[in-house]
Amino acid sequence: MTKLFIAGHRGMVGSALVRRFQKEPGFTLILRDRTQLDLTSQSAVTAFLAAEKPDAVVVAAAKVGGIHANSAYPAQFLHVNLAIASGTIHGAWSAGVERLLFLGSSCIYPKHAAQPMAEECLLTGPLEPTNEAYAVAKIAGLKLCQYYRKQYGVVYHSAMPTNLYGPGDNYHPENSHVLPALVRRFHEARESRTREVVAWGSGTPRREFLHVDDLADACAFLLGQANPPDWVNVGTGTDVTIRELTEIVAEVTGFRGKVRWDASKPDGTPRKLLDVSKLSALGWRSSIALRDGISATYQAFLEEKKSGSLRL
Repeated sequence: MTKLFIAGHRGMVGSALVRRFQKEPGFTLILRDRTQLDLTSQSAVTAFLAAEKPDAVVVAAAKVGGIHANSAYPAQFLHVNLAIASGTIHGAWSAGVERLLFLGSSCIYPKHAAQPMAEECLLTGPLEPTNEAYAVAKIAGLKLCQYYRKQYGVVYHSAMPTNLYGPGDNYHPENSHVLPALVRRFHEARESRTREVVAWGSGTPRREFLHVDDLADACAFLLGQANPPDWVNVGTGTDVTIRELTEIVAEVTGFRGKVRWDASKPDGTPRKLLDVSKLSALGWRSSIALRDGISATYQAFLEEKKSGSLRL
């Protein structure tokens, strides 16, 4: 029986990991919320892991947010995420844990990286300024895993997912990402019978979206690899325009009004797509189609709203 500690099990990604590994035979889950374990405390994490002695760790904990949050609170984003990475990775090594999977983000890659972005483009150019603090912390975690593996022989490796969505997402009006922000906006517009919704920019930028349950499945796949890459991209390998995404969300939520595009607002990076050929060559591919995933996510949104558990 493999004892698996999932750090950050209450978040969107962590919850998906719990759902996935609860169905996986041969795993016993070790779970602690933030009231029970402070993941930013090196001493607390080291003592906890030494006492529990898990066979494997997945680091899904992170301070996350959209462009506004990353721009407004860069010190917190850098400090908290650095502390989590350092505490869990060094703590796991101190406790004799042989296997660790660290979850990062596609924002680790340069702002102007060639599309689609391959793993090899890491550190070849400047980062996107609006989320540089978060990206630096995730790069540090990736490199910690790489170097602990190189120096100590432990199998510590990383997965870099693209834009994620799914049950348990954050629907805060300012700090959420684009997809949950659209779900909330169109739902509220339909409820209030608003005839027009304003969307930012031109709608032409392209983005890739991965359902969080697909990510959890990829993590299970990677933990089953005897010699995984130091870090590997996890995505669908396909993208859509923001306009196409907006149309899907409007349809799924039942909004029948007009969408007006405010071209005076910034578009951001023209395209952000991961090269997933390395993971595909290992034998894993995503299975949840975007429209199906958004439909399931909207149903989860309604259920979370009804139960009072919606993250606002």
